[in-house]
This record gives sequence, structure tokens and C-alpha cells, in this order.
Amino acid sequence: MNWKNLFDEQESKETIEPIQNLTPETQNKWGKMNVSQMLAHCNVAYELIYTDKHQKPKGLQKFLIKLFAKNLVVGPKPYKKNLRTSPIFLISDEREFEKEKTRLIDYITKTQQLGGAHFDGKDSHAFGALTEKQWNTLFSKHLDHHLQQFGV
Repeated sequence: MNWKNLFDEQESKETIEPIQNLTPETQNKWGKMNVSQMLAHCNVAYELIYTDKHQKPKGLQKFLIKLFAKNLVVGPKPYKKNLRTSPIFLISDEREFEKEKTRLIDYITKTQQLGGAHFDGKDSHAFGALTEKQWNTLFSKHLDHHLQQFGV
């Protein structure tokens, strides 16, 4: 499947538009997260790049993540509904809707402005070096999955 190129300014804006249409009352079509938790969940993918908030996996744990999860995350197939997520992405507490929404839009914008060349060959949190295309798939597929989850 071809995912939106979030390194492209126009396609990035097309991804941000439905996020801007979310409200605190937007209901999910499946899953357990409310809309604020979903936004916080999506922010984790960017926190892994732009912050040191999350400890990196090492040794056997990193090897197993690369072996079993990498292709699922950066491969072309869409995520299935209610797919189990990594513990680092679990959001169970309440989050502030506007704060999480703004953070996500800012992360998408920052990523687009840095551009694909910035990410090409850059190490990910758990998968090692990824190509520009793999980085884009990681970002775009995850956002698309959760925007569908909330019907926008």
C-alpha cells in the first residue's frame, strides 16, 4: 500500500487536516483508547525520535523486536484493528486533548520540515537504521490507522 508522504508539505497538511477535525467528544470505532489517549499514543512515535523520555531496548530484547515487529511496523500492509501494541505505547491515564493534539501537529510539521533526507539512514528507537521510505511508512501508517479508528 502507498502511504501519504509525510515529508511532502502538501501530504503532511492533508494528514494534519483530519487531526484538526477531532474534538474531545470524537468517539472511537474500535479499541479502548479515547481520543485524547489516541493522540498521546501517536505522540509516542515522535517522542522516540525527538526526546530521551523512553529507554531504548538492548541486547536480546532489541533483537526480538527487530525480528518480530520491524516488518509489521515499516512494511506496506495496514495494521489490523485491535492489534496489540508495545508497552511503551500504552496510554491508560487521562490526557489533555488540546495539548496532545497540538503536540502531534507540531511533531508532524517538524518531521516534514526536517525532510526525508534527514531521516534516511537514521537509527530508530528499536529497529536500527531505517530508510527514508521506512520512516515515512512508520509515521504515515500509524497515523492513518488511528485516524480511521476515530473516523476522520
